[in-house]
Amino acid sequence: MRFFTCAAVLFLLGASGTVCAKALSYTVEGVHSKLERNIVAWIGVEPQTNSERTVFLGRLDERVRNGLQAQGYYRAGIETFIDKTHSEWQLVISISPNDPAILSRVDIRLTGQAQESPQFNELLANNPLRPGDQLDHGRYEAFKKSLLSLGQKLGYFDGKYTVHRVEVNPDDNTASVELAYDSGPRYRFGELQYDTQQVDVALIDSLRSFKRGDYFDLALLQRFQTQLQQTRFFSSVVLTPRVAEAVDQQVPVLLKLYPAQRHSFDVGAGFSTDTEERVSLTWRSPKLNRYGHSQETRLEYSSINPSGRVTYNIPLRHPLNDVLQLSARLEDNEFGDIDSQQKELAVRREIKSAEGWIRSYFLRSLNESWQLNGLHNDNFYLLPGITLAHKIRRGPLVDPIRGFSQLYRVEGGDENLGSDIDLLRLYGNFTYVTTPAARHRVVVRAELGAVFIADSDRKDLAPSLGFFAGGSQSIRGYGYQSLGNEVIVAARDGILTSLTVAGDRLLTTSLEYQYYVNETWRGAVFVDAGDAFDEGEFDINVGVGFGVHYLTPVGAIKIELANGVTDDDPSWRLHINIGAEF
Repeated sequence: MRFFTCAAVLFLLGASGTVCAKALSYTVEGVHSKLERNIVAWIGVEPQTNSERTVFLGRLDERVRNGLQAQGYYRAGIETFIDKTHSEWQLVISISPNDPAILSRVDIRLTGQAQESPQFNELLANNPLRPGDQLDHGRYEAFKKSLLSLGQKLGYFDGKYTVHRVEVNPDDNTASVELAYDSGPRYRFGELQYDTQQVDVALIDSLRSFKRGDYFDLALLQRFQTQLQQTRFFSSVVLTPRVAEAVDQQVPVLLKLYPAQRHSFDVGAGFSTDTEERVSLTWRSPKLNRYGHSQETRLEYSSINPSGRVTYNIPLRHPLNDVLQLSARLEDNEFGDIDSQQKELAVRREIKSAEGWIRSYFLRSLNESWQLNGLHNDNFYLLPGITLAHKIRRGPLVDPIRGFSQLYRVEGGDENLGSDIDLLRLYGNFTYVTTPAARHRVVVRAELGAVFIADSDRKDLAPSLGFFAGGSQSIRGYGYQSLGNEVIVAARDGILTSLTVAGDRLLTTSLEYQYYVNETWRGAVFVDAGDAFDEGEFDINVGVGFGVHYLTPVGAIKIELANGVTDDDPSWRLHINIGAEF
């Protein structure tokens, strides 16, 4: 407000020369920077008016000594010099700190049930107050608070200091500290109070990190709250220990759940050179009933592969770590020279372990029809299988500095169990990221796949069950899914032509080096290699290239040029993609 007042006065007086200035400015000399900052914090802001200056100078010596004594300097000499020749007085505070007080005795005692607590014993063992150290009141107060705070977190709600004293002996410049903390008894968790009509008891019990009668621990409450929030069933979760209502040292906990929006809709648009422009609509219902059922419906359109999927989720033993999924999918896709239409129904159980491994058991029925060289194929497959996946990463979610992702899938079909053909399909996908030095990042990728099938059934292998390569997520420098098994067929006019169909083997790898120009931009050079092929017909395809990546909160926007150098007539191909490696 003073600034605006000055501005208004200047505006009204024009060029009269009237200027608003401070009444006094000061500097502190003779002490190191840490002590200087503490003294300045005690002194406070510079006075702006004459009356403020009078009050400021009247309390100056007290404030300077408080700033010195807070860090143990009780024998300091203080001199002040004031230059009054200007309207803004100049004050110099010159300090001779001399030696600080030294701790000669530290007596810290713990009584009560916390004597047997590992957390308290660790805190006491690492306390920062040691005989021979410089007295520092800030360190002393911080340690006092840490004892009280730990007591509250672990349920010692009756904990208090019976003694808390710092004594300074100016004669020999020493100090003693005496702390006695009585924790009292440790409280336990009591009844969990919540609206059982809002959410099923079994669902809440599966997420609880404590049970009635367990010792109170704030970390367990926080873990419970985090688990509830991760379900996305609720817009807000509030857990309140009702310490004042404790009976027999059992603390009831009040749980308030505020439901999330019953339905949400997301509209998206994007572009990549693999699938060209695309638009999507996603409808989510995070909690359909008190048992935690949910659904997600996603419609996506692009000229390459329009698709639609509905997924219904049913929590089993745990709504985050053990879920049954029922899904239906319709999708059109272009695989090499083949147009494919897929209809799929699936049931999947997904289980996440404490170590982060995700394993899924599934059964899917796939009806796929496709056309090749004027011939129409339509096959049905009943495919039980299992997937195993694991990811570790360090650093930002969309741009990790280090990480490793691995995915394994095994599935098969049997004529005796409803499939049109017998097959066994294996697939693996790996990504490794490392940052060996600042600004330097390396990304390594690999894909492996194999389908084991009788030669007589080879023509009945659906395109989506075979393998193709090429594109921004595979071998750059080649078109999306343009690499596969090459077959020679006769067209209707009798002319022989080469067509790309699915291979029964897949082997691709990629090595990419990235250099960060700044926090937003990085450059990249890479080499990709591999093939999708039939057993015994591997023909390596190599793409090399470079690109620039713009880092955004949703991942890197990658603009890359690549050349398929093993082609007879290689040409440059532009690849555009958005997303992170994992």
